[in-house]
Amino acid sequence: MCYSTALRKEREKIEKELRKQITVKFDSNSTFKPYYHLNGFTHGNLQIIPMKDSRTIYDASWGIIPDWALHDPETFRKKSNTLNARSESIFDKASFKNSAEDKRCLILADGFYEPHHYNGKAIPYFCYQPSEANPEGDVFLFAGLYNEIDDHTLSATILTTEANEFFMEVHNKGKRMPLVLDSNYYEDWLDDGLSIAEVNELIAIGITHKPFKAHPVSHDLYKRNIDTNKPYIIKPVQKDTLF
Repeated sequence: MCYSTALRKEREKIEKELRKQITVKFDSNSTFKPYYHLNGFTHGNLQIIPMKDSRTIYDASWGIIPDWALHDPETFRKKSNTLNARSESIFDKASFKNSAEDKRCLILADGFYEPHHYNGKAIPYFCYQPSEANPEGDVFLFAGLYNEIDDHTLSATILTTEANEFFMEVHNKGKRMPLVLDSNYYEDWLDDGLSIAEVNELIAIGITHKPFKAHPVSHDLYKRNIDTNKPYIIKPVQKDTLF
């Protein structure tokens, strides 16, 4: 699962950092501001690069709304959780099938949160991809799906997959992880000529091999009525990372 993300960099920094793999610009109508914690259940905006315009970063509300629910998105969201889509079954589920065929997207982040279970309790962990240039974490892209709610509003979901060896230790109960794509497959994921078999092949081979780090953070992440969109929420609660 992946129900909380971070994107802490300014627009210009994001565009510059991604330029090495894909040339994109923020849509002029984007309301994006850097954030430390976005809770998916608030259905706030993710930043996505859609198939329909693979050179532009758009806002998209988190939690995809399928065509058959567009007449009443709020009621659909009360009944259905589409923040994530299991990559193994996107062509089998009514909420995802149409988008999996022709409305795939890349979803921007530079961190996300996963629960680690210890002694019967869930401990939030912040996960990121450090590099020499960005020890606090590079921007990376999730494989995602999107749909139009209306002419001006998009919705999106993050694909998940079986956890790799690292995330089996972090997300040690659910043993899932978001599908972070290797940069070599960004353009392929947005290719509108892919067959179902080719999309499934990309899902199987496309996950990044760049290492992540993770550390435990404040339990405030799981508390209500606390503004956790603050720098402190990504800080380790002990000196060193555990994984």
